[in-house]
Amino acid sequence: MSDPRPPLHVVILAAGQGKRMRSALPKVLHLLAGRPLLRHVVDTARTLEPAAIHVVHGHGGERVREALADAAVNWVEQAEQLGTGHAVQQAMPDIGDDATVLVLYGDVPLVRAETMADLVAAVGDGPAVLTVDLQNPAGYGRIVRNAEGFVERIVEHKDAGLAELALTETNTGLMAAPAGALRDWLARCDNSNAQGEYYLPDCVAAARADGRRVAATQASDPGEVAGVNDRLQLEAAERIYQRRQADTALRDGLGLVDRNRFDLRGHLRFGQDCTVDVGVVMEGAVTLGDNVRIGPYVCLRDVSIESGAVIEAHSILEGAHVGRDARVGPFARLRPGAELGTGARAGNFVEIKKAVIGPGSKVNHLSYIGDATLGCDVNVGAGTITCNYDGTNKHHTTIGDGAFIGSGTQLVAPVSVASGSVLGAGTTLTRDTEADSLTVTRAPARSVSGWSRRRR
Repeated sequence: MSDPRPPLHVVILAAGQGKRMRSALPKVLHLLAGRPLLRHVVDTARTLEPAAIHVVHGHGGERVREALADAAVNWVEQAEQLGTGHAVQQAMPDIGDDATVLVLYGDVPLVRAETMADLVAAVGDGPAVLTVDLQNPAGYGRIVRNAEGFVERIVEHKDAGLAELALTETNTGLMAAPAGALRDWLARCDNSNAQGEYYLPDCVAAARADGRRVAATQASDPGEVAGVNDRLQLEAAERIYQRRQADTALRDGLGLVDRNRFDLRGHLRFGQDCTVDVGVVMEGAVTLGDNVRIGPYVCLRDVSIESGAVIEAHSILEGAHVGRDARVGPFARLRPGAELGTGARAGNFVEIKKAVIGPGSKVNHLSYIGDATLGCDVNVGAGTITCNYDGTNKHHTTIGDGAFIGSGTQLVAPVSVASGSVLGAGTTLTRDTEADSLTVTRAPARSVSGWSRRRR
């Protein structure tokens, strides 16, 4: 059965230079929760399943296109920045008259999908505008409604009378409209203003002049429609976004010690009774099983942590998998390809890269294990290094079940330590060992009698 609704086309205005950011980077590419501002708007708009998303770019357009090369949008250039109405006009040739157009802004990243959908649904024979109620509306255009609740006009602050200044419902600039009528209203806008620009809100007056009804829907809170024009506003948007993330996680059962000191810059899945301490940053795809405890100031990036595991303070995990009941840290680093088996341990100041640490095995202190496979119940002493790089190629180290590696040992790869082997402290291993053997390479101690250290 065909969809009776008109096709939806989303137009995102992203041509501004953003001088107040004081940056060479185009404003819409500044990061919010690890993603460009524009990416947030595109991703949210995508949930509405539009026929097309048109991004109007200008300043730094090539960098904007490169940063969102995978976004599957229609790029539209606004060679001259002549206002919001002019920007929308640039996208209209790619939009049929039978469509509904939703206009968004690349520097207003926090609008919810539900808010966008409500705005689109409010479109009738005239446009629909998104409004917000502000405690202090100074400087914003006021929404004047008629007796039926439709928008009669939008009055700019400088033109408002006393009665209009008392209104707290203000215009956000976001609009949805029938494409054919919008095309006509845009053509009738003029630039007889101080800036010499064509403004999208002027379409409201044009619609009213045609006798069309202008609907309005209201944003849930001011933070949802907050624009980002400088770094202060970017920081404020980050905190709003993170508070949203924390509130959602808390409602879903995640234990957060302090929701104001939690940053999620990706996607989090978690089981029951997980606890996250202060200052934790999560990026990419993070999965936590049941009863996982994350200590303070931990960074997790694209990791999977199974039930019962503990990540102690100040540890950094990236591209790693932590098995059930394993322990990591404090001050440990697990790099991409690190895998800890059930009950394994990577302790303080341990770095593991592209290595499998088998069930019950322990690397407790001050060691580097790279390009290696450790079996079950291996004990690695402090200061152990797998010497995996010869200056040209990486080589692998294999350590069998139950092996004991003494402190201060260097394993010069490629090399294998057989099951049950013991390496004495200070050993530099350059050949494979036999099962259940002791291997020691240690120069004999020598004392020189009568030695006196030279002093200044």
